[in-house]
Amino acid sequence: MPRLLPDLEPLRASREYRLLWAGQLVSASGSALRLVAVPYQVYVLTGSTFAVGLLGLFQAVPLIALSLWGGVVADRVDRVRLLLVTQVLLAAVSVGLATATARGAATLPLLYLLTAAGAGLSALDQPARSALAPGLVERRLIPAAMALQQTQFQLATVAGPALGGVVIAALGLAWAYWIDAATYAAAIAALLLMRVPRSAPPTPHAAPLRALVEGMRFLLARPLLFTTMGVDFFATLFGVARAVMPYYADRVFHVGPEGLGLLYAAPGIGATAVALTSGWMGPVRRKGLGVLLAVAVFGLAVAAFGIVPGGAFVLGLALLAVAQGADTVSSIFRNTILQTETPDELRGRLSALNLVFVAGGPQLGQVESGVVAALWSPEAAVVTGGLATIGVVLVASRVPQVVGYASDPVAPPQKER
Repeated sequence: MPRLLPDLEPLRASREYRLLWAGQLVSASGSALRLVAVPYQVYVLTGSTFAVGLLGLFQAVPLIALSLWGGVVADRVDRVRLLLVTQVLLAAVSVGLATATARGAATLPLLYLLTAAGAGLSALDQPARSALAPGLVERRLIPAAMALQQTQFQLATVAGPALGGVVIAALGLAWAYWIDAATYAAAIAALLLMRVPRSAPPTPHAAPLRALVEGMRFLLARPLLFTTMGVDFFATLFGVARAVMPYYADRVFHVGPEGLGLLYAAPGIGATAVALTSGWMGPVRRKGLGVLLAVAVFGLAVAAFGIVPGGAFVLGLALLAVAQGADTVSSIFRNTILQTETPDELRGRLSALNLVFVAGGPQLGQVESGVVAALWSPEAAVVTGGLATIGVVLVASRVPQVVGYASDPVAPPQKER
């Protein structure tokens, strides 16, 4: 009988992985409050879905510009120390949001500026975190560790937005930011307790630009990795419609900030349901085909959400849950492919390149949906985005390295020559 529950062996087998996982769970839950609060605050200030969509631009530019170098840094320095620095600075950004909001000084330019600062710090934080996690467990446990990373992330995206809507309605926006800032303490404490010996990179004197080029060469020489990253980028570029959720809460469903919190939490509910039953994914060998099928379901569910009538709020929540659940299946398969097919000395750079795709897509997707909503309608932005996502799958299905990929959980990845 196939396993349904996620494999918890990485948590049992590695104290350091357990600390990293638990600390980030608390911190990510707090960050999810901010992901509700900032778009809502922008929408309250402007009443414009386009202004909300521009948040994606202010996140995408620093993410894309800095994440590549973040990967080079992650392969050259102590990853735990780098994470300590980024977590402290990310907490400072949340304190800035809380202070400005509490004093009535949170202008639109300031919100954009602090959003960009947080994205730039994440561009350094996420490659280091992604590169650190696989090295804390045995190779055979990497698929289970990747599934647990998704479980952690999705638990946070359920708890954070749902709590965020309640906090905003009951206590105000500033409290959402204060809670976010406080949760960084858990991640910092976990990192301080970790005992991870520092391993010197194989080419300590390589120039940063050369190191970056080596990572790009590795990626471009492997159609499997490049195509699966590209599928995620374009699917989220077209299919993610976070920018129009304040509009749907206000004008379509008439549910206020509490309902907006549920609209942001619903994807996390679907994703968590998948992550908590992800045990069956480990033995699946055709993970490339699994990525394509999951993304197709994601696109169909997004398109269907776009035509939900105003009186069917629960149906809308269900479709968002299905969409993100499918995206989680895709993410687990894709991250497992990435980590098992990449040598450890390149993991920081490949994780950074992956961040350009998986974070750049959703952030630019906010801009795309905001522009289409302004030029046409928010509903059209959602429907056309879902249909375009299905088109992306059809194009990627013509790449044989993806459709025919069969994973080998034992063989190590081929090193770059």
